[in-house]
Amino acid sequence: MNAMKKIGIVGGVAWLSTVDYYSEICRRSERWHLARNPQAVPSTPEMSIESLDLKKAISYLGTDDDEESWSQFDDYHRAALQRLETSGADFALMASNTPHHRFATIVRGIGIPVISILDAVAKESARIGAGAVLILGTALTMKSPRFREGFAKYGVEAAGPHDEVARAMTLDLITELQLGKLEGAAERLGRIARMSFERQFGAQPAVCLACTELPLAFQEQKMLTTFEHDGVLYINATAVHINAAFDLAVNQASK
Repeated sequence: MNAMKKIGIVGGVAWLSTVDYYSEICRRSERWHLARNPQAVPSTPEMSIESLDLKKAISYLGTDDDEESWSQFDDYHRAALQRLETSGADFALMASNTPHHRFATIVRGIGIPVISILDAVAKESARIGAGAVLILGTALTMKSPRFREGFAKYGVEAAGPHDEVARAMTLDLITELQLGKLEGAAERLGRIARMSFERQFGAQPAVCLACTELPLAFQEQKMLTTFEHDGVLYINATAVHINAAFDLAVNQASK
């Protein structure tokens, strides 16, 4: 059995979700190895983490009608990927949804594979038969045409809330989750989702938690790829992304 591939993670945006990426990859690795050899010391993949400054990353956000305005944002994330490549990572991932709005530009010139959270979650949505998906995340993610296009490639209609109140409520909740304020978060998410269902969709869609902080609202289910809570079906983009990374890490180990 060959060693697992080394994983590079661009994290820090925000650090709470970066912790979940690291800990859950290690946890899944332990379970995977113990299931194959219960008597052996379980392996965990080697990892390098480039932790970015959330405040700086936000200050670099551009506007979609001005390509040049994104240069600092793209360069900041690309430089982190380059450092991971130099560290010997076999592949990388960005532990945040927002930079995937600029995925194609950020990964330009990177010599190792970078796993797209958007591609992974769109595939998962199609796999479970979700024909329509409500995207909840940062302001950029909820309005991103690239996210809508990414889902559409797999036959899934996806959109963020059209209602300004629902979008504002989502952003307020994300800010509180980043500060570790979890109480009542799941119920607030449910209210946001139902508000959007009634005003936007003919039938109830699945809800994509397309911000790595949003799964923190569901402490018992936060590492499940899909789960139902209070009658709402959620797709956890973070868990789907982690699954994709772990599957790639063990791919050569299983050969």
